Formats: sequence, C-alpha cells, structure tokens
Amino acid sequence: MKHTVLITGAAGYVGTMLVRRFAAREDVVCVIGLDKEPIPDLIKNEPKLVYIEANTADEDWEAQARELNPTIVIHTAWQIREIYGNRPLSWRWNIDGSERVFTFAYETPSVERLIHFSTVASYGAFATNTIEHRFTEDEPFRKTDYLYAEEKRIAEERLEACFANATRKVPTAIVRPAAITGPRGRFMRIRFGLQAALAGQLKESFVYRLVSMMTRFVPVTPTWVRQFIHEDDVVGLVELLATTPAKGEYEVFNICPPGDVVLGKDMAEAVGKKTILIQPWMARLPFAFLWHATRGKIPTAKGSWKGYSYPIAVDGSKLTREYGYVYQYPSLDAFRYTDGEYETFVPEELRRSKAL
Repeated sequence: MKHTVLITGAAGYVGTMLVRRFAAREDVVCVIGLDKEPIPDLIKNEPKLVYIEANTADEDWEAQARELNPTIVIHTAWQIREIYGNRPLSWRWNIDGSERVFTFAYETPSVERLIHFSTVASYGAFATNTIEHRFTEDEPFRKTDYLYAEEKRIAEERLEACFANATRKVPTAIVRPAAITGPRGRFMRIRFGLQAALAGQLKESFVYRLVSMMTRFVPVTPTWVRQFIHEDDVVGLVELLATTPAKGEYEVFNICPPGDVVLGKDMAEAVGKKTILIQPWMARLPFAFLWHATRGKIPTAKGSWKGYSYPIAVDGSKLTREYGYVYQYPSLDAFRYTDGEYETFVPEELRRSKAL
C-alpha cells in the first residue's frame, strides 16, 4: 500500500527527521509538512515534500491537506517553551491547534492512522516521587503548575474525547517520550537545552554566558534524575507504529529505553564537570529569577524547577512487548555519546563514540 504522511511541526527538531525518514520509504508517495515556521534547509529540497506554512490553530490548512488524501497523520507540533506573559497564545497554539489536528484525522476519510506526541512530564514531578518507581501507562497523569506538562495532559484528555465521539475509529497511538537527545538535537544549533547548559555551550549572549558560569559545577538535588531516548529511536519507533497494523484502536506508550535512570552525577561526569549538592528550594529561587529577568529567554517557567528536583522515571517496555521494538541506545549512552544518523552535525573534535 502507498502512503501519504502528514507531519505537523515539520520544521521542528523531531518533525524534520520524520519528514526525511518517511520520504525515504518506497511506499510513501508524498509527505505533507505542516508548520508555522518557514521550511528548514534540511528538508527544503526533498522532492516528495509538500510544505504548508500555517499554524495548526489556523483555518487555512485543512483543505490543502485533505486534497492530498493523507493516510497517516503524525502530530508533533507544539510550542514547548512557555511564551513569557502570553499563556493564552500558548493555549491557542497547543490545545486549540491539537484539537483541529485530531478532528481532521477523524473526519478525513483517507486517514488510517494517527500518532500523537505527548510527554512523560505530565506524570508530574512531585516530592513524593521516588527514583525506584517506574510510571506505567496505566497510571494517570497528574495536574501540575508546569504549563508544558499541563497542556500536554489536557491535550491527551481532548484526544481521548475526540476519539470517543468520532464516528470513524481511526487507530490512534500516543507516544510519551522521555527527554529526547542525540547528535542533531545537541548540535543542530546552539540553543538553550539541558546538555548545552551543562556543557557550557551557551555563549551567544551575556545571559547565556552567565548560565554557563553558574554551571561550572552542576547543581544536583538529592533525587534529580533523567531518562533519555535517542533521536534515532524516536524516529524508528514512530516509523514502526505508523507502518505496522495497529494492535489496538487506542494505544498509549511511554517511549524510553530499559535500564537505569541517569543520575545528576552521571550527567555531570558526561560533560566533564563536578557536582554540588543543593536542596529543591535552592533550585526554585534562581529558576524564578532567570525566568523574569530574561523575560522567558531562559526557559525556567513556573513549576519547571520541580522537574530538576524530583524524579519522573517511566517504564517503556510496553512498546517492546506489543510491537517488538528494540531500543538501540541505553539512556546514558544517548546522553553521553554522539553516535547516530546525524553525527555529521557534531564538530569532528567533539565526536564521542561508544566504540572508542
């Protein structure tokens, strides 16, 4: 069977990689890229790509996309970082925009598969969480004051309601990734991110240089941990879900490799730094200061300090049990090394292979 794949957020980190992967498949005749940003250089010369520059919350993209008869819809579009002083705009882009995508998928006769990107952050970072507990898909999301996690939680609620009310049951899969990393995510541009901050890569402005100075030692709270999934695994498992007959009508998957979580000291060691132990309240104060002092340029919005203080560890084995997906990279390896499809994005002197 030949496919036409609609990918929202096609100019984003994950979206561009998905465009390239699906365009390379012989059974894909067309990839529709939808994004509010201009087409990025990485995919602008892709012959199978039809690019629609529009926000998912707008009203002018559905007719264009419907004319191309998409069979698979993959929804990655999201305003991840809170817009300083403008939560209503974030809500419109993320919640209203997502609802339009869900409605489009369920009301367009050609669509046979919907995949929606959520997040493990919506399980909630609370002081009662433990490093040992692994959240499973059977456990509910919890309401938090961190906007990214909260909007993702609400988007899942809206998706479930849309599916329940749809007259045509399009097989739907939700993927909840751990922190996505890899050579392209780290080096496609110097951007504010955890690894860039810890490694001292942020030097474009006085504010970024200040952050690099503040992280000469890595501040670590007693229970701060992370789980990482390599960008190649994200693309590979989405390709599998999109092109394999669905096992169920409505499925939810944590996507995270098996094995140990990555402790704060592990992250520090990976970037060649030492740690300094702090308490959660000590993280809260600088997060709030930097958020307001930089008017959101440093993404330390309300509630985000909890994710750097309390653990959220998940069990990602369901995808392996039900679809046979085998993760290529353990969590720490995904953080530590630069192996992968996009290693050419890494400066030669910074490449770090596990084989070494």
